[in-house]
Amino acid sequence: MSPETKSAGRPDTGVIHDIGYRSYQGPRLGRGYATRSLYTQSLRAAFGLGRSGKSKVVPMLMLGLPVLVAGMLVAFAIMSKLPQLGVDYPAFLAVTGLLVQIFVAAQAPVLLSRDLRHHTMPLYFSRPITRQDYVRAKFAAMVSAMMIVMGLPLLVMFVGSLLAGMDFGHNLGHFLIGLLTALLYALLYSAVALLIAASTPRRGFGVAAIMGVLVISRIVAQIVFGLSGGFDLHPAESADWAGLLSPSMLVDSFVTQLFGLADDARAMHAPGTLGLVVFAAEMLVLVVGAYGLTGRRYRKI
Repeated sequence: MSPETKSAGRPDTGVIHDIGYRSYQGPRLGRGYATRSLYTQSLRAAFGLGRSGKSKVVPMLMLGLPVLVAGMLVAFAIMSKLPQLGVDYPAFLAVTGLLVQIFVAAQAPVLLSRDLRHHTMPLYFSRPITRQDYVRAKFAAMVSAMMIVMGLPLLVMFVGSLLAGMDFGHNLGHFLIGLLTALLYALLYSAVALLIAASTPRRGFGVAAIMGVLVISRIVAQIVFGLSGGFDLHPAESADWAGLLSPSMLVDSFVTQLFGLADDARAMHAPGTLGLVVFAAEMLVLVVGAYGLTGRRYRKI
């Protein structure tokens, strides 16, 4: 059979058929909408929403345990007829600080490492969203998630104090101080944790590295504080500079000195006005620097 006969016996496969597809002519939502959508999706992911049940265990535990502790504090104060809550609002954040650190260490890699591991970054950047928009949305989502984790138990304490008939002015003032403290923790922890998470596509490595930075730095700061005489009956104020070595103690010491919350001479606080300036400057450098380095990391992707 000749080649001409073979080709004549087969259907023509080179014809382009018009099946009615039309290009989209409606309004385009644009870059801002894409960034807000990424923020919303990231905030949901921080609590495991829209994912498997196993993914919800850690974030929901870290959200529920501080609320449970706050409820117990309120119940104890009411039953004991105390004039004020047993733990002040900013101090409560220090008491439950390990839970917050576990939350940010576990969830920051969820926001960043998964995209790196599954190579989905080109899909984001094929849309109008830019690399800085991506970092901005992830950072805002992490800060918002941490504010929920820290702010919800503070709200329980505040509402409980009002229901118990405690002084409104005192509790309102310290509740607002607690929210400011929570914001400082959220900004600092999020900046550091996201920088570490952006450095590795392996979630396990990211979790371990973040916990190492937050927990080990606090242990080192406490050791330096003790060796400098911070736990003495009449401690030297120079020992309080040890707070610069740990992100958690940095915030705690700054807020304690700024609002005069120290009820014990041995409580770590920023040493004087100079200490306030130095501690505030370090927080600013850490947040801005870590955020900038994270943005620089994504410019190379």
